[in-house]
Parts: sequence; structure tokens; C-alpha cells
Amino acid sequence: MHCVLRKLTNSISRSQFRTKIVGFRSYCSNKVVVDIGQPTPASHPKLLKDGEITPGISSDKYIERRKKLLDLLPDKSLAIIAAAPVKMMTDVVPYTFRQDADYLYITGCQQPGGVAVLGHDIGLCMFMPEVKLYDVTWQGQIAGVEAALDTFKADKAYPMRKLREILPDMLRGSSKLFHNTQTATSTYTELEAFQKLVYCNNVRDLSVYTHQLRWIKSPAELKLMKEAASIACQALLLTMLHSKTYPFEGMLAAKVEYECRMRGAQRMGFNPVVGGGPNASVIHYSRNDQKIKQGDLVLMDVGCELHGYVSDLTRTWPPCGSFSSSQEELYELILETNKRCVELCKPGASIREIHNYSVDMLQKGFKEIGLLKNGGSSSYHKLNPTSIGHYLGMDIHDCSMVSFDAPLKPGVVITIEPGVYIPSSYNCPERYRGIGIRIEDEVLITETGYEVLTASIPKEVKQIESLLNNFCNGMGVENQNNMRATFS
Repeated sequence: MHCVLRKLTNSISRSQFRTKIVGFRSYCSNKVVVDIGQPTPASHPKLLKDGEITPGISSDKYIERRKKLLDLLPDKSLAIIAAAPVKMMTDVVPYTFRQDADYLYITGCQQPGGVAVLGHDIGLCMFMPEVKLYDVTWQGQIAGVEAALDTFKADKAYPMRKLREILPDMLRGSSKLFHNTQTATSTYTELEAFQKLVYCNNVRDLSVYTHQLRWIKSPAELKLMKEAASIACQALLLTMLHSKTYPFEGMLAAKVEYECRMRGAQRMGFNPVVGGGPNASVIHYSRNDQKIKQGDLVLMDVGCELHGYVSDLTRTWPPCGSFSSSQEELYELILETNKRCVELCKPGASIREIHNYSVDMLQKGFKEIGLLKNGGSSSYHKLNPTSIGHYLGMDIHDCSMVSFDAPLKPGVVITIEPGVYIPSSYNCPERYRGIGIRIEDEVLITETGYEVLTASIPKEVKQIESLLNNFCNGMGVENQNNMRATFS
């Protein structure tokens, strides 16, 4: 079979390649499914329903997003969004590709190499990479012009080689240009027409508008986010059980990723933070190369990505099964802050307001137990330099152009994550040194208040100790079901 294909590809022109391969596949099967480089309802019927471009999101929804973005853009303006670039690990080995959130949000295309242009007169125009025999041989098929029109429902589509011929006329007819500065490529930024708009100060960052659209999630997006949160909760719960027998940071990181992927996640949302003992006081610790000492806490901050939407949660616990008195004292303060701040989540509140409340509460608590000797902000920030939370969606720190002062609205998802991070060298009672604790939940703002998307994973001291001491051995299916019932 390989020999037949090699002879076939060597004997035909590139223009004939796709036709020949489709014909060959047609010979092998009565039902021809065209590969466009990403799942479609035809190629993955168990993953996508008819009419969906990406799992859970229909073509009608993508078209609606484009119309909403056009409604935000000024008259006679143009928007350009380039796909994320391929990043290389070595000279021939790429990192796993992850699409830029704005490009994916507007086009539905999960592949590199494209440039999307959106305008009031042209609708969505996609410039697509061209199929090269060499790339198909080594990496597989990619989406081209036909896929842009048929699958992604673009109004117009051209091969990338036509961009320098067609895009300048579009730019010359525009008074303002908005583009994704994070993925901007010389393919269009070096065009004379683009440079003229830059010279006249008529080029702006498009994310001001795209983040505004992405900030409030649709019901379809919330369904995906709830599924991503559920996967992460299940994975972390099993990892907590694993920690008593295997108290190693690297093993716990591997365990949580395995469990996420086995439940359908495409990747982790970020490298898991698995900080044992004093490593937990490093906020984004990611080495994950130490054994967790008997009696120490471990802080795990994890999240996974499901079809373009991410989860993010943190739990801190003692793998040995019991909190020490000093650990529990600090933990209860962080837990109470977490619960109080979650209760503040409602339409009209803001992350900034919730953050300020958390600072007041933690400062008071730190003083009472002797961690803070004065109320200065600099001393407090040595123990907790982080915000109480952030927006969540297609990116972990989502919609960064939306202010933390913005009043929250139904459909917005945020995190609530109070913590304390005490270096081993910090001047405080010795029993607190080297302790790091964070408790993070995902919170959906609803019409009447809030919904905690990560509520299924325990965070009360008694729940955690019971989990670790009563459910760690003989974890069969029946025991897992009993455990879920206990903590649901």
C-alpha cells in the first residue's frame, strides 16, 4: 500500500494530487470523507453534530459572532486576524499547535497559516495556506480555500499567494484598520497600504472588540466550560487519592493530565502547578520535580482545555491525610475568604471590588495569627501579591482588555482564588514558614447570583481528611461512585 501511494504521488503534479487521492480513497470505500485537517461532522460524527464547525458551536453561531463584531467596528473599517504561528521546539520538531483564541472564535479554523479579513462590504474573507505535497506527506491534509467556503462558511476565500494582490485594495478602501497584534505577521504588515495606515495613526488593536464579545459566554460556550470544569474536578479528585501512595510532584502532574485526557480533554490549560511544602509558596511553580515530605501540604493548580474552552481550579491538601494545627489555621482563613468572596459574585459586582474585600479580610486574619505586624500593603503583598481572580474562557487569563472594574454580567465566568504564600525565610512564627495555600474555584455569574462550576471537588478540612483516609485504598468503580455521592 505504501509503495502504491509513493509511486502515485511521485508521478502526478501537485494540482492533480488531491483529485487522485480522493479518487483512490473512493476506490477503497463507498463513502468518501474529505480530510480538511480538523474534525468535521462527516469525519467525526460522534464528536460533532451536523451544522457544527467545532464541537458544540454551530456555523450559525460563528456567523452571528462575525455580525456582532462588524456591528462594533466603525464604518469603513477593516479587521485582520491572523492564525497563531507554529512554534518550534527544535529545528524540525514543532510544539503542539494551539490556535489563537480570537482567530478560532471568529473562523472556527483550528489550523495555522491563515489570515482572516472582516469588513462591512466583504463579510468574512479568508486567505488560506495552499496544500503542498511535501507537507501532506509528512503532516497530513490542511484546510484550504474549499474548506474556508464550505466548512467555515466564509463569504470569500483565496489562496495565500493572492493576499498581496487582493488585500491592498481592501486596505486602501478603509479609513481604520483593527488587527490582532499578538499574531500579526509580515505577510500583511509589510504591505505598503498597511504601512500608510500606520503612518496616519489609523491602526488599532482588535482585541478591544473581540474580548468584549468573548467576555459574555453563550449557552453553548457555557456547556463546554462546565464540561471542562467537570473533567478537571474528576481528574484532580483522583489525583488527590493518588497522592497518599505516590507523594511526588511529577507523578501527580502526570496523573492529573492522564485523567483529563482520558475524559476527552485535548490538552492541559497550562503546565500543572504541583508545589509540595515550601514549593507551594512559589505562585506559578512548575518544576514539579520534588518528593512531598511527610506532613507537608501540596498545592495543585490545574486546568484542562476542551474544544477551545478551559478550566482552572486549585486545591491544597496534606497527602499524609491530616492537617497540622498551623496548616489548618491558615487553611481555614483562606477557605473562609474563598467562600465569602464567592458569595459576593453577582451581576453588578466587579473583580476589583471582590479583590479589595479579600485584601481587607486576609489582612485582618494575618494580623490576628501573627503573620502581619503592621497593616502596610507592602508587607501584605509579600504574603499574597495576586489578584482574587481573573476572567476565564478560551484563554486561562481571558479577555485581558476588559477591566477588572467592569460590572459583572450574567454569562461571565471568573475565578475566585485567595491564597497565602509564606517563604521559608519570612520573618514570622516558625510554624507558618514555608507554607503555601490557595483555594480556587470557577464561578459563573447568573441572573440571580452565581454558580460554582467546581463545587464537586471537596475543600472543607473534614471532607479532605475523610477523602484521603477512607477512600484511598481499593478504588474500584463502586468505591468511586460512593465517593462521588459522598462529596456531591
